[in-house]
Amino acid sequence: MQAPRASRGRIRGRAWWLPLAALVVAGAVAGVVTAARGEVFGGFQDLLVYQYAGGALLDGRSPYAHDDPASGLPFTYPPFAAVLMAPLALLPGWLAASLWTGASVGALSGSVVLVRRALGRTSPAGLVVLLTVAALALEPVWQNLTFGQVNLLLMLAVLVDLLGPERRLSGVALGIAAGVKLTPLVLVVLLAVAGQRAAATRAALTFAATVAIGILAVPGAAAYWADGLLAPGRVGPPALAHNQSVYGALTRMLDSGPPTLLWLLVAGPLAAAVVLVAAAWWRRGDRALGTCLGAVAMLLASPVAWSHHWVWAVPVALVLWERHRWAAVAWAAVFVTRPIVWPPWGAGRELDWGAQEHVVGNAYVVAALALAAWAGCGQVARSTMVAQRRQVD
Repeated sequence: MQAPRASRGRIRGRAWWLPLAALVVAGAVAGVVTAARGEVFGGFQDLLVYQYAGGALLDGRSPYAHDDPASGLPFTYPPFAAVLMAPLALLPGWLAASLWTGASVGALSGSVVLVRRALGRTSPAGLVVLLTVAALALEPVWQNLTFGQVNLLLMLAVLVDLLGPERRLSGVALGIAAGVKLTPLVLVVLLAVAGQRAAATRAALTFAATVAIGILAVPGAAAYWADGLLAPGRVGPPALAHNQSVYGALTRMLDSGPPTLLWLLVAGPLAAAVVLVAAAWWRRGDRALGTCLGAVAMLLASPVAWSHHWVWAVPVALVLWERHRWAAVAWAAVFVTRPIVWPPWGAGRELDWGAQEHVVGNAYVVAALALAAWAGCGQVARSTMVAQRRQVD
């Protein structure tokens, strides 16, 4: 016997979330399996560091005093991040990996929905699952998952804040994200330049609150703010091909870390120009493109932007798809094919690159600059068209 049509409709309506839930569960299972395989792929090295930092805080120790003994890596995040990571220290490794991976996959799905909504598109569950699975092919995404990185969760928090409707708490999530990783502060500047001064102020005040909480709650917090905050080498060799930032590109081209002044003279104007273009698109009502460009400015400006930081490639691909399909395909292809590791890399071999190898090995930076140039030209064309119409009128 068939159920009445109305009943079947209600069942389908209530079950729309099942494919997404299945995807999150699949991510959680994959996390357990990957954790069981130890050092295969990324080995959840960053998640181990998060657990170590949270455990150090719970034990009353400084998370900056020693490296994590399990991964051999230091904790390099602001003190407030250690506060948020404390619950992870209470979980066994396999469970933390499972929950973290499931949450990251869910955050990726949520980001897809938010961007499509900002673009005026609906997001059937099946399509969201398809796009999420397709996004796993992008190197920043699978690197983020295998290392147990926090980037997908932070990206969702930023998108909820910047793409959502204006509300009294707009800017708070962005401020918290900046408290976990400093680079989202560039997006606070974007809000201010775009005329969203109330949201920018809330974001700045929230970030200030995270700094205060970290100083009060985390032993040795002063060491983070006082000792080498802007030293790129504290998080790894800046010349490594995976560091797709202006600083990384300059280091590879100059065979050593550039002087701070030179870096600022190159990265500062580049990032500022991209932020201005982003703000122009934002003011024209295109928050999705404006936010993506702001994220690109953030990655270019950061001293270190590891390849797994570039999970923003997913929102950019979705935005480009609505404007120029071939541009979207070309953009996605860069992050799927991973040209940054085509030239010899590791053990300082990046310092011996030739001209062609620099172009290929800095592919993420090159793609970001091309995106910014395209968006800037679009703004110039629009402004010219508006001026011509006014002259005619």
